[in-house]
Amino acid sequence: MSFFTFLRRKRKPETAEQRRERLLQRGRITDGVIIDSEISVDGDEIVQYSYSVHGAEFESSEQLTDEQKLDPVKYAPGASVSVRFDPNNHGNSIIV
Repeated sequence: MSFFTFLRRKRKPETAEQRRERLLQRGRITDGVIIDSEISVDGDEIVQYSYSVHGAEFESSEQLTDEQKLDPVKYAPGASVSVRFDPNNHGNSIIV
């Protein structure tokens, strides 16, 4: 295998669990606000939230984990939350 072939190899896509673990370990923290909450057809709770990094505003959504579902007031619309984001891709984030 040549060096250039090695560089062009496609990596396996990151699973949601791997992404969450990586952001929990290496992500930077900022403040965010829950904008809205809804229940999906499958019964999962999905929250939309906003946050800013260096003056740029971001919006995202996330399915709550089982642990997060135990504290519904903490993830209600209007609630302040901590957001972990990828310093290399500010749009990649999770709520904690």
